[in-house]
Amino acid sequence: MVDVRDFDRAIKVKMLLFGPLAEKMETREIEVSLNEGTSLMELAQRFELLEMISSGLRVAIDGQIESDISRILHDSAEVAFLPPVSGG
Repeated sequence: MVDVRDFDRAIKVKMLLFGPLAEKMETREIEVSLNEGTSLMELAQRFELLEMISSGLRVAIDGQIESDISRILHDSAEVAFLPPVSGG
């Protein structure tokens, strides 16, 4: 008999993309299935965004700016990737 505890639980998060990043990815929204316990850093690595984060791309989880990329994501989280704002 298979024990369900032998399998990772899945969660879904919604990625929101803005500005040039949305243009690069050719979409403004991506729904992603992840293993429970996945960190923000792992999500960024999966989509090759780590370098952009270190270059000023900000991230908000559920509307709150998050500076700790080791933060563990939760089911139904909304993760927004926000490009640096330039002004004049």
